[in-house]
Amino acid sequence: MRQIIIFAGTTEGRALSRELSRQGVSVLACTATEYGGWLVEQDQEKWEQPGQDGGLEVRSGRLTEAEMEGLFLEEKPEMVVDATHPYAVLVSENIHRACDQARVSYLRLIRRETEVEKKDCIQVADVREAVEYLRHTTGNVLLTTGSKELSAFTELPDYQERIYARVLSTLESVEACSRMGFRGRHLICMQGPFSREMNRAMLRQVDARYLVTKESGSAGGFPEKLAAAREAGAQVILIGRPLEQPGESPESVCKILEKQLGLSQSLVLERADGKIREALGEKTGGRQVILAGIGMGMRENMTREVWEACTRADCLIGARRMLESVAELGRPMYESYRPAEIRSYLEEHPEYESVVVLLSGDVGFYSGAKGLMEELQTPDFQVSLLPGISSVVYLCSRLQISWEDVKLCSVHGRRENLVAAVRENRKVFTLLSGSESVGRLCRELTEYGLGQVRLTIGERLHYTEERLVEGTAQELIEQKFDSLCAALLENPEAYQGIKCCLKDEAFLRGQAPMTKSEVRGISVAKLGLTRDAVVYDVGAGTGSVSVEMALQASEGLVYAVEKEEEAVGLIWENMRRFGVPNIRVIRGLAPEALRELPPPTHAFIGGSSGNLREILCLLLEKNPGIRLVMNGVTLETLSEMERCLRELPLKETEILQLTVARARRLGGYHLMTGQNPVYIVSCRGKGEQP
Repeated sequence: MRQIIIFAGTTEGRALSRELSRQGVSVLACTATEYGGWLVEQDQEKWEQPGQDGGLEVRSGRLTEAEMEGLFLEEKPEMVVDATHPYAVLVSENIHRACDQARVSYLRLIRRETEVEKKDCIQVADVREAVEYLRHTTGNVLLTTGSKELSAFTELPDYQERIYARVLSTLESVEACSRMGFRGRHLICMQGPFSREMNRAMLRQVDARYLVTKESGSAGGFPEKLAAAREAGAQVILIGRPLEQPGESPESVCKILEKQLGLSQSLVLERADGKIREALGEKTGGRQVILAGIGMGMRENMTREVWEACTRADCLIGARRMLESVAELGRPMYESYRPAEIRSYLEEHPEYESVVVLLSGDVGFYSGAKGLMEELQTPDFQVSLLPGISSVVYLCSRLQISWEDVKLCSVHGRRENLVAAVRENRKVFTLLSGSESVGRLCRELTEYGLGQVRLTIGERLHYTEERLVEGTAQELIEQKFDSLCAALLENPEAYQGIKCCLKDEAFLRGQAPMTKSEVRGISVAKLGLTRDAVVYDVGAGTGSVSVEMALQASEGLVYAVEKEEEAVGLIWENMRRFGVPNIRVIRGLAPEALRELPPPTHAFIGGSSGNLREILCLLLEKNPGIRLVMNGVTLETLSEMERCLRELPLKETEILQLTVARARRLGGYHLMTGQNPVYIVSCRGKGEQP
């Protein structure tokens, strides 16, 4: 009895036979010819690494379906592995039926088609079609399809002059070729696969204008044939693969057998000459996962490269809308867009060697590709990207405008300060989220003084229901739109300068204290804000510092903390006046009012109500590397700040006194009037930013 029977008609079959035998598995390797059996034995003898030999027996000779069934009943194997050639369809069908009759598990090992460019090839369905094509041509032909189908080419009237046949170096092949009239230099008997250099030399030696081949995969040397033909100037006539039964890749077959047989070591299919899986058509970097941008969602909007990747995939993954666009392909599908879910699914389904994850638009424009690449950064996966047509490119093309000067944004599942983007840019594109998103955007623009900005809403772009709607923010507030839409916003009056040291008169002040323009400008400058900073303004007063910080950190957030009710109202009014929705107003007394807020990157303390030390301790706890600026006008406050600088983990300290004098007119003269001096202290926590 043999544990495993392998029909070892390919390099993969021979390698699997040897590897299983090395791990103590009893293997019967069946080959159609004595030459094939000799190759299995030679492969076994050349392998120099020691290992336990489970017993490898070779049986040569073609078997009928009935003979296969009898063999399986006699040997009672745990599994039969069909590793015959991709073009041996009838043999595979016989093996499968015989397994069914003998009630033995059947496992088909499929050699994947090589992912090389075939656009220069003349692709034909079968040998007969290749003969018909050559009938209308002149010039020598190198045939690499084997001796079994050579007789079809004898129908060419001048075949003995034009055709050069490369076949296996067996007596059976030579005798068959000789009977058909292929002799002398027109008969080349060698064992492949061949290198690019050898193929090129043969093509040039016989002065071939055509190379006829099958898609034999990497193990059969197909990429080398294509490369050699291009270099030699020969036209490739490619005989397409027949439809074969569903099966597993070499790597998946190894994993299935490891589990079935309880092997303690992984099966690694290497050839006897030491070449690794790449020689077997496998990727050395793990299973192939392609992240593909499918454009707007309709097939016509996909690139040809993306569509072809989908047709070759073992499995397609994506959100429902994405999968609907490729449903006609009939491939296995998994509906998900969450990176962790997708990774778990791939780990649970090792049988899928080539997977395409479908993503809306382009993979580089607010896409899930970034998260997926981070999730799949393991040796198990080889991740690549295929770009698509983004919605901004498509919408701008429909409007016949360029998009090179468009500010790109998205509020699809993320936060974005669109008011700041529109205020600072003449053209803004944004992805939207949900059927109410257009109304929310228009209301926010109107609330912050941008109601006259013009919008073009692109609804269900490129679908048959596509709709483009134009109008101002005020005009579109009440209109209803589909959840699948994007917007282009145009503001010809956008201010693209840097706003700082805003005039005091521009703010609503009331009775609340306000940091004056010059002091405010220097204090904010000392903070060194970034565009995405998270800032606390403790003791915000009228919100003048909050507004100035929010204008500079337009992609961040400013938390304006103020205890007085009147001042809180003024902050809201100044937010709307300056168009800064990225301020969050917090009414309360620090430090208690700060405890539930997210960690800050920066903080400005304009008023502490006697709690300076407690406030600083909490800020350093939230972010040990925080950047701080404090203002004070009394010597007592300065003394408290100086004591905190000495006793708390702070560095890069700087203390300055700022005195500002402004001119006022007195008759025909200008008289300078000094303001109260202000102490500005800046520093940084000694720890690292979280």
